[in-house]
Amino acid sequence: MASYSLFLLMALLALVTSGAVASDPSPLQDFCVADKHSPVHVNGFPCKDINDVKVDDFFLAANLDKPMDTTKSKVRSNVTLINVMKLAGLNTLGISMARIDYAPLGQNPPHTHPRATEILTVLEGSLYVGFVTSNPDNKFFNKLLNKGDVFVFPQGLIHFQFNPSHDKPAVAIAALSSQNPGAITIANAVFGSKPPIADDVLAKAFQVDKKVVDWLQAQFWEDNHN
Repeated sequence: MASYSLFLLMALLALVTSGAVASDPSPLQDFCVADKHSPVHVNGFPCKDINDVKVDDFFLAANLDKPMDTTKSKVRSNVTLINVMKLAGLNTLGISMARIDYAPLGQNPPHTHPRATEILTVLEGSLYVGFVTSNPDNKFFNKLLNKGDVFVFPQGLIHFQFNPSHDKPAVAIAALSSQNPGAITIANAVFGSKPPIADDVLAKAFQVDKKVVDWLQAQFWEDNHN
């Protein structure tokens, strides 16, 4: 009986531990400013020598108070992401943020963040948002957000934002629970992969004719992230 209880305790500890490391690891010191020039390869970035750390390692003149250009994107949105690649002081802190600008009828198309949960607040305008749960239910949660509203997108789930206004732009700020959350835009990944996925595979997956797949793969799949 004692050995069985020990086994259950070990199994529980394993589950707790695996959950604890499911996202960015917790820092073991006050900070670890990213040394992007180090030849050492780790999961993230090695630390800069503490004696070389400066206040500007924690600062970025990001101009997030200014509207961003949405005219160059087919989806008519612009995501300005502030992650560890732009702000070295974020290394190991498990957080990043983004400003998202939406032209009238613009959208941040269906995508996932493989390493982060996202919490978004609307600063200007309105947004229709939603996410879809995993198989087998694929339940769709959606909501119309107005200025000041907040919405959460769980880690790894497909989600989107859409500005339903025909004449007014919208702006949102998002916080993400990773120093480098990543983004997988569904259409880009499926139809714009390099090299392309075989059209036989996609035709069967989407239950469409191969000509439809060929046409989709021929489109220019651009990234709306900066």
